[in-house]
Amino acid sequence: MRLGMFDGEPSAQPFGDLGPKDVCSPAHQELAFEAARQGIVLLKNHGPSLPLSTRRHRSIAVIGPNSDANVTMIGNYAGIPCGYTTPLQGIGTYSRTIHQKGCADVACSEDQLFAGAIDAASQADATVLVMGLDQSIEAEAKDRTDLLLPGRQQELVSKVAMASRGPTVLVLMSGGPVDVSFAENDQRIAAIVWAGYPGQAGGAAIADILFGVANPGGKLPMTWYPQEYLSKVPMTTMAMRSIPSKAYPGRTYRFYKGPVVYQFGHGLSYTNFVHTIAQAPTAVAIPLHGHHNTTVSGKAIRVTHAKCNRLSMGLHLDVKNLGNKDGSHTLLVFSKPPAGHWAPHKQLVAFEKVHVAAKTQQRVQINIHVCKYLSVVDRSGIRRIPMGQHSLHIGDTKHLVSLQAAALGVIKS
Repeated sequence: MRLGMFDGEPSAQPFGDLGPKDVCSPAHQELAFEAARQGIVLLKNHGPSLPLSTRRHRSIAVIGPNSDANVTMIGNYAGIPCGYTTPLQGIGTYSRTIHQKGCADVACSEDQLFAGAIDAASQADATVLVMGLDQSIEAEAKDRTDLLLPGRQQELVSKVAMASRGPTVLVLMSGGPVDVSFAENDQRIAAIVWAGYPGQAGGAAIADILFGVANPGGKLPMTWYPQEYLSKVPMTTMAMRSIPSKAYPGRTYRFYKGPVVYQFGHGLSYTNFVHTIAQAPTAVAIPLHGHHNTTVSGKAIRVTHAKCNRLSMGLHLDVKNLGNKDGSHTLLVFSKPPAGHWAPHKQLVAFEKVHVAAKTQQRVQINIHVCKYLSVVDRSGIRRIPMGQHSLHIGDTKHLVSLQAAALGVIKS
C-alpha cells in the first residue's frame, strides 16, 4: 500500500518506474557486499592462522560442494541478484586457485571425488574447504533431522585436513547451526568461518575476510547445539523453558544451560578488544503512578503500576583495541534478574557495535529501558519488574544494579 501498488497505473506512482538499473546501482551492490562482510563470523582461529597472506599463500586449494556456489548464497525468499561472486572467484582475486569439489553436491553421498580434493590440498600453500548446507537440506517446508554436516562431508574435511600442506580453513554456508565439534577439536583444521547465506557478493566477502582485507566482527545469532541435544528435544515439543522432571533441556540461550558447540553471540576477531565499565548506576528508583491508592513492597512491581516512560539507565563503557588491526566490536549486554522469579536465566537486553582503530579507545553509551528489558513475565502472564539486585553481564564484565520502588507499601497484584 505504501508503495502505491493499488493506486492505479504503476508507472504513474513514485516507485512505479524502478527497474534493474536502480536495484543494481553501484551503491546498492556495495551495500550487499558490505552486509556480507559484516555478517561473517570467525568461529575458530588456531595459531592464529588467519588472515592468509598473498605472499606466503600463493596457491590455494579451494574444495567443497559450496566452493563455487551461486544460488545457494542467496538462500530462501531472495530477489533476482545483480550477479554472483562465488567463493572460488573471490579467492581467485588474491591467489592462484586449485579447484576440486570433493563432493558432487551438498548431500555428498559418495567419495568418488575425494582423491582429487586430497591431491589438491597436498599441493597448495593453503586449503579452503567451503562446506555446509543448501536449500536441498534446509528451506521453507524442509526441516533437517540432525545437526551434522550432510552425507560424507565430515569425512572429506578430515581427510583433506590430514593431507593439506598448509593451513586448512573450513568455511560453512548454512542458515542454522551445524555440529562441527570434530573440526573445532581437530588441530589440523586451523580456522572455521561461518558465512551464513551471504548473498550475491558472498564469495568476495569471504575472500576479504580470509585475506585480512576486512576484519571479522560478526556474532552468532543463535546457539550451536551438539548433535546429542536432539535426543532430548522432541520435535513436537515447543516449550522454551527447561523441564527437569522430564529431562527436557529447554531451548535457546535464555533457558538452555547444557553443553554447546558455540554459544549465542560467539565471534572472534583478528585483533583483541577489552572493555571496562567507566560509569553505571548501582541503584535505580522505580517511580509509581500516583493514582494507585496502594503503594509497593514485595519482590516485584507490575509494569503497569510504574511510570515507565523514559525510565532508562545508561551504561558507559570504554572499548580498547589492543591489537594492530582496526576492527569492530559488538558489546552484548545480558541481564540476570534476582533469584526467585520465573524468568530466563539470562536475557539479551542491549547491544552496540563500535569501530575502534588499532591501539585506540572509544567510549560507548548504552541505554537500557528498565520496564522493557529488566522486567519478567510471571506464571500468570503478567509483566513485572523484580526488585533487588540485577546482574548485567558484558562478556566477562559484571555489574550489579539494585532496583527499588520509589515508595514503600503494598500493591495489589
